[in-house]
Amino acid sequence: MKIAIIGAGAIGGLVGAKLALAGEDVTFIVRGANLDAISRNGIRLVSAEGEEQVARNVKATDRYDEAGPQDIVVLAMKAHQVEAVASDVPKLFGPDTVVVTMQNGIPYWYFHKHGGALEGTPVRSVDPSGTLAAKIPAQRVIGCVVYPASELIAPGVVKHIEGDRFPVGELDGSASERVERVSACFTGAGFKAPVLDNIRAEIWLKLWGNLTFNPISSLSHSTLVDICQYPPSRELAAAMMREAQAVAHKLGIEFRVTLEKRIAGAEKVGKHKTSMLQDVEAGRAPEIDALVGAVVELARLTETPTPHIDTVYSLVKLLARTMEDQRGRVKLHEMA
Repeated sequence: MKIAIIGAGAIGGLVGAKLALAGEDVTFIVRGANLDAISRNGIRLVSAEGEEQVARNVKATDRYDEAGPQDIVVLAMKAHQVEAVASDVPKLFGPDTVVVTMQNGIPYWYFHKHGGALEGTPVRSVDPSGTLAAKIPAQRVIGCVVYPASELIAPGVVKHIEGDRFPVGELDGSASERVERVSACFTGAGFKAPVLDNIRAEIWLKLWGNLTFNPISSLSHSTLVDICQYPPSRELAAAMMREAQAVAHKLGIEFRVTLEKRIAGAEKVGKHKTSMLQDVEAGRAPEIDALVGAVVELARLTETPTPHIDTVYSLVKLLARTMEDQRGRVKLHEMA
């Protein structure tokens, strides 16, 4: 199959490399150092055990029209980065092209084929101008939840840390031929890609932790185990999760694990810095609205009080604005 991977970061690089190694026709849509490295040397994948494989049978370009129509387009960047490329994505479309969205958090298409009173409602937190919905029609979308952890350790070089699950699903829950093709393609590359009849429930399950631990860690500069083992921050996380659960329940979502089990799972990860904390330390724009702001928006739509989430959202948004205004980053340094 012809597959375009937009973005060759940690997840895009992992997915594209594995698909190419499985024999798929992969084109990376990339820029800068990644474009140069992949064009010259292919993409190198380092396993958790240190074994290396190089997929040389890949193409790399920064021109969407050069790549041409694809069977599958994988959106492999953070949610707040999608709008910048949205107008070019249609250049990759043929009549039956599907788009696999790999963003964390509530997606712009959330209420497409959702049913009920909120059917078709736009999620303005992640698509304020409506550009995503207009340029990347939800009719083409296959939802996907990303569980693996990986790292871009150098241009064109990705290290796979752990995990192999990429559950996928149609927005209406159907077991269509096209979602089965996507699942089979990912499975052939060595991933676990079950077809789910409720992809939104899986999105909420991952989001449940992200919307709490990411902003708390970025504000406190603490790791997952620190947050979970300090009683006040553990209770704050639990309070935010209870509020999110109430929002999800009003949207017909049931969680398949308990709140305590979800917190325990985060605690077991140990001294891990969340992606939002890593962004704050590096001076990058943190991924806030898809993870937290969208939950606040859905809370208002469902008339659900979320005082703890609202407070944390306000604080982390202020932090992001201060970083942007001062062109700075925030990182703790050990005192001499």
